[in-house]
Amino acid sequence: MANEIGVIDAGLGGVTGSSPLYRPRTKHKKGKVRQLLGFLGPAFVVSVAYIDPGNFATNISGGSKFNYALIWVILFSNLMAIFLQTMSAKLGIATGRNLPELCAQVFPKPVNWFFWIVAEIGAMATDLAEFLGGTLGLNLLFHIPMLYAGLLTGLLTYLICYMEKYGQKLVEIIITALLGVISVSYLFEIFLAKPDWAQVGIHTFVPTLPNGEAVTIAVGMLGATVMPHVIYLHSQLVQCRCRDTTPEGKRHHLKMEKIDISIAMNIAFFVNAAMVIVSAAVFHRNGIVVENMQDAHKSLEPLLGSLSSGAFGIALLASGLSSSAVGTMAGQTIMKGFVNISIPVNIRRLITMLPALIIIAVGINPMDALVLSQVALSFILPIPILQMLSIAKRKDLMGEFANTKRVQFLGTVIAGIVICLNAVLLYLTFTGKA
Repeated sequence: MANEIGVIDAGLGGVTGSSPLYRPRTKHKKGKVRQLLGFLGPAFVVSVAYIDPGNFATNISGGSKFNYALIWVILFSNLMAIFLQTMSAKLGIATGRNLPELCAQVFPKPVNWFFWIVAEIGAMATDLAEFLGGTLGLNLLFHIPMLYAGLLTGLLTYLICYMEKYGQKLVEIIITALLGVISVSYLFEIFLAKPDWAQVGIHTFVPTLPNGEAVTIAVGMLGATVMPHVIYLHSQLVQCRCRDTTPEGKRHHLKMEKIDISIAMNIAFFVNAAMVIVSAAVFHRNGIVVENMQDAHKSLEPLLGSLSSGAFGIALLASGLSSSAVGTMAGQTIMKGFVNISIPVNIRRLITMLPALIIIAVGINPMDALVLSQVALSFILPIPILQMLSIAKRKDLMGEFANTKRVQFLGTVIAGIVICLNAVLLYLTFTGKA
């Protein structure tokens, strides 16, 4: 009997807690976690663009003026962002090329030059928001004059981008760490603000637009949340993980990237929602309409204490630096892909710094510039969506990963929503009702 048990035990690998039967399972689980960690990163880099300083401007403005009424915009924008970033990643994994490169292959050269110009305008509008955010963060935290803070922001961003020399993974780690700083800062803010959670719940799922100005802010939120330049960038960032190019390998890669997107984009959603919630709970509740970032920083101190205003400044600085680095990376992808031109990163950084430095030197309200830059982005947004939809449906390029009719329909609906919102904004602007 003892021998029979011994045979069974040997055949199964043992049944005791110290036996090999359980160790392979533990190792298997650890192996799966390690494998997932190897794929995590691209979506975290991309998600930083969804909580850039432009989001601070539109979210704080929306919360202070319209209380919790516009939280639903954040939710629906985030759902659209998840859909679009997944399609961008799928396109990059399926073809082994990024979206601008595929556009260069599919569309005529003059059309690609037009695409490049529009994409560069979008990248500059993005960079304006990000650069101003980093500058304001340094100014608010350390009282450095705006012009010097701007130059320091440019230098710090350049250093982050320079780290790419040592591999994309290092840049991903730096940017993810900055994302963590932003998230912790706003978790702290929301804890101090003590919002009305019942109202938060209602306005997360019930769409309302109180007036024409709310439409302007809502479109700005959309422009700040769904970003054109990271639709291009995501298809590039997945390339360094495209090691197994068999259909099975690509399916596995896409599965891992969907997990990456789900985690990163939901963090971005909670941070964006927290911005609106804190602004509504602190500013709107006390009858304060925030017109600029400095007001937001100063108003937090008497209402919630110096730690809260410090957390705001730290979050803004981390947001500006990380998203500015992402914007520079996207700019390189856009230029190289569409028109096959490569500019050294330091020269590109210098060019994209100039509009923000001019705004600082002239004394234009950075908050107004931030909101307008996000509205401009929402007008540019339909172009990369339509480019992606036109390519992702083609089986000759995508193979088995080509969009199904249902996915294509959803993408068309999203593009239609963006275009309709922009048409409404245009009408309100020219009729003076915005």
